[in-house]
Amino acid sequence: MSIGYSLVKLVLKLKGEKRSWSQDPIDYKKKRKQNILRPNKWLLSGSTFETKKIKETLITSIIPKNKNTNLLLFYCHGGAFVYGPTRENWIAISKIARATKSTAWMVDYPKAPEYKIKEVTDNVFNAYLEAIKEYDPSKIILLGDSAGGNLILTLTQRLLKEKIELPNRLIPISPLIDASLSNPKIKEMDPLDLILSYNGVSSAKKMLLGDVPLTDTLISPIYGSLKNFPPVHLFSSEYDIFTPDQELFMDKAKQEGVDIELIIGKNMPHVWPILPIMPEAKKGRQKIISIINSANGHE
Repeated sequence: MSIGYSLVKLVLKLKGEKRSWSQDPIDYKKKRKQNILRPNKWLLSGSTFETKKIKETLITSIIPKNKNTNLLLFYCHGGAFVYGPTRENWIAISKIARATKSTAWMVDYPKAPEYKIKEVTDNVFNAYLEAIKEYDPSKIILLGDSAGGNLILTLTQRLLKEKIELPNRLIPISPLIDASLSNPKIKEMDPLDLILSYNGVSSAKKMLLGDVPLTDTLISPIYGSLKNFPPVHLFSSEYDIFTPDQELFMDKAKQEGVDIELIIGKNMPHVWPILPIMPEAKKGRQKIISIINSANGHE
């Protein structure tokens, strides 16, 4: 374990992060105090940005000074569908955009409890329709962490159903796979997870769903088809309550013929590639950068 990881663990403990995720109902208003809805150049590693609204979604286009590709990194941030984007989201996607010389879209979709799952997924879908007006779908890479990882998976299922051109590939980071959280291994993992806890995550999903069942494919991609998915590079964590369901997702994806790669963060917590300070997180981002560069014909 690195010194950086030890510091992150200490900060998480001092902040009471695990405790905050153990509340039912989750204090989403307090969580939203971390929100940064409009970035500055420091957060964006010196990149410029432009904003536009698509329905209830604020799209921030991050444009690195060194941009020389026609790739779009379509990024849905995490936050249990109730808050975000946060400082960590902005910094991570900006570093990835700069390193790959690509434009990135921060997709700030509407949140629960004010909005429900159908409105949230419709907003992400409409953001993608806007993206394919401006970019060749083969040059679009979907990224998302946690709730955002879930949204890029359910978006792809909808694109397949509606026969809309697919993106080049997906990079989900610690995605929510099954909102029912019914896998018995989740409660076994709970004490080992430094960030998430069953109670808070379950509470946030109830705020989001309204009368939609927890096993609906709008929120739980494990119950839908994965056939004909583009390549998937799934970042998983050894100590994360979502990991047991990600393992089931991997098995299902392989059975349905998906080209899927699993990248496991040994001893790592939820969303480890976007956490600050840690050299392990930097290695995770370097892997993401390598995947994107390979997709664009660069190593």
